[in-house]
Amino acid sequence: MEIIKAIILGIIQGLTEFLPVSSSGHLELGKAILGDTSVGEESLIFTVVLHFATALSTVVIFRKDIIDLLKGLLQFKWNSETQFAFKIGLSMIPAVFIGLFFEEELEQFFGSSIMFVGFMLLITGALLFLADRAKNTTKNVSISNAILIGVSQAVAMLPGISRSGATISTSVLLGVDKTKAARFSFLMVVPLIFGKIAKDVLGGDISFESHQIIPLSAGFIAAFVSGLFACTWMISLVKKSKLSYFAYYCFIVGFIAIIYTLLN
Repeated sequence: MEIIKAIILGIIQGLTEFLPVSSSGHLELGKAILGDTSVGEESLIFTVVLHFATALSTVVIFRKDIIDLLKGLLQFKWNSETQFAFKIGLSMIPAVFIGLFFEEELEQFFGSSIMFVGFMLLITGALLFLADRAKNTTKNVSISNAILIGVSQAVAMLPGISRSGATISTSVLLGVDKTKAARFSFLMVVPLIFGKIAKDVLGGDISFESHQIIPLSAGFIAAFVSGLFACTWMISLVKKSKLSYFAYYCFIVGFIAIIYTLLN
C-alpha cells in the first residue's frame, strides 16, 4: 500500500471511528475508491492497526476517567468505578464471542462487497435517526443495558454498521443519558481493541513484512491525530442531539455505495 493511501485511510478511520458513520464501512469504501487490492486478511490487519490508533486517542481524551477507574479498582471495593468497570466487562462478552468463534467468517466481509456496506450504512442511519428523537434523561448505564449495548457492539463488527453509532443509539433508546452513553461507548471499546491486538500478536496472526511497516505507521499516526479531534467533537455533538445529521449522511453514502456497485 502506498504511503499517501495509508494516510488518507488513517484520517478516514480517525474521523469515522468516533463519528457515527462506520469507520470499517468507510475504510472499505475508501479502499475501493483508492483502488486498494488487499486480500481479506491483509485488509483486516490494516483495519486492526488503525483501530488500535483510535483506541490510543480514546485513552488520551479519557485519561482522567481511566485513571479514576484504575484507582477505584485498586481499592478492591464495590464502588462506582468497580461497577462501571464490571459493566464494561459485560459489554465486551458478545464481541469477544464473535471474535473468538467467528473470526474467519468476519474476515470475509472485509474487502468484499461494497453493496453490503451500503445496506449496513442505511441501517446505521435508521438507528441514528431514531436515537436523535429520544428524550433526554439522567439515567446511568445499568447491568442489563451494558449487555444489550454489548450486543450492538458485536453487530457493529460488520463493515457499514457504526460502532459508536450503534452503541450510543442503543444506549439512548434504552433511556441512558446522552453524555453518559457517549462516555460508555468510547471507553467500552478500549480493552476490546487492546485485547484483540494482544491476541493476534501473541498468537502470531499479525506479522508485518518490511514493505508494510512505513505505510502502516503513516496510517497509524494519521488515525491517532484525527481521532483526537473527532472524539472531542463527537462528545459535543451527542450533547446537542445532532445525530440526525449523521443519519442523513449515512443514508446518502449508503445509497451512493449501492448505486456505485450496480453501475460497475
